[in-house]
Amino acid sequence: MNCQKGNSLWKKAKQLIPGGSQLLSKRSEMFLPDLWPSYYTKAKGIEIWDLDGNKFIDFASMGVGSCILGYADEEVNEAVKNSINNGSMTTLNCPEEVELAELLLEIHPWAGAVRYARTGGESMAIAIRIARAYKKKEKIAFCGYHGWHDWYLSSNLADNANLDGHLLPGLDPNGVPRGLINTAIPFEYNDIEKLEYITKKHDIGIIVLEPIRHQEPSNNFLKRVREIADDINAVLIFDEITSGWRLTLGGAHLKYNVNPDIMVTAKAISNGFPMGAVIGKSEIMDSAQMSFISSTYWTERIGPTAAIATINKIKKEKVPDNLDRIGKIIGNGWTRLAEEHELEIEILHPNALISFSFELENAQECKTLFTQEMLDKGYLASNSVYVSFSHKKEYLNDYLNEVDDVFGKIKLAVKKNSVKKMLKGPIAHNGFQRLT
Repeated sequence: MNCQKGNSLWKKAKQLIPGGSQLLSKRSEMFLPDLWPSYYTKAKGIEIWDLDGNKFIDFASMGVGSCILGYADEEVNEAVKNSINNGSMTTLNCPEEVELAELLLEIHPWAGAVRYARTGGESMAIAIRIARAYKKKEKIAFCGYHGWHDWYLSSNLADNANLDGHLLPGLDPNGVPRGLINTAIPFEYNDIEKLEYITKKHDIGIIVLEPIRHQEPSNNFLKRVREIADDINAVLIFDEITSGWRLTLGGAHLKYNVNPDIMVTAKAISNGFPMGAVIGKSEIMDSAQMSFISSTYWTERIGPTAAIATINKIKKEKVPDNLDRIGKIIGNGWTRLAEEHELEIEILHPNALISFSFELENAQECKTLFTQEMLDKGYLASNSVYVSFSHKKEYLNDYLNEVDDVFGKIKLAVKKNSVKKMLKGPIAHNGFQRLT
């Protein structure tokens, strides 16, 4: 498939924009170096058209998990258009801020106050600032991926600068003040003993984790984390930027019946329009007034409007149930086809974030070949699918039929030791370690 315009613009972008894109996860090298279409002209549902006029079906990240309803959802777009026509920014505040706060607190009755931002990373930075202001302590124990800000990347600073980056490979801490060494200390998901060790060795004031990514909590992990936070009187923050709204209405913690002190949500809350929210207990959230947390564009109207429309549709259409059902079909399909072609793969849940990994020595080469061959068939595809409400059943048979063919090619290539020879470009880059 000819994607020449997209490839050419990507090469130009890398000369003008450091890294080529504002988001690591959208860099072409993460999918198919030198061959990925890179840019789009329009999108609808799960269909995307690139600069060369090719139409692709998105069985990849759906805007890196932000478009939970699908691209250009009519109901959300209509609400946003109305907000634009009526003025998206003025000297006065938009009433949608209050309406959204009431909606979020109705869904999360354990909480009492809300602050807003427009991205996940800055929402996490706000949550950390509020928690530190409340506890008057600096040190954080964390698990999972939480963005690009100094508080988080400081975990990759080492006493010996030559070891910088060894704890979370792929996240370079250059530019992070060395004075932040040992203020953020990582532990692995489900490793409660490591968290206990950290809290005994350090004066931890905040515990941060993604309540779920691709592992289910085992041995009452989340409840035990909650107990540890209570025992040491620490603020417990759940980062639900990825998991929020996918497993249930609100946050995944509601499914597991474990409430944090603060929850952070973004991505799927507004179906592709910039929006982030920090939801927490009133006495903790009030500490925002003891610091300075303020930004002009956190007061614009589009984000809250999109969030209200998105949440209402998620509720009306029972979207999490749909994501679970569709993701299960995809995961079962991968499993069946891998068994038929005698390919070793591991399926990673939950269904709404369904993924697989090749259990082979040349796994990254096989993943790249999978993306390459699926692209030739008109699919944006990798080894994970951020399932959306627009992944209707009518798309699934065709997708799995193409996966059947591609798995067969990969098995043959593995057998002949020719996977690398079949690649038309370089091997895709690896991401970063998440601890989940």
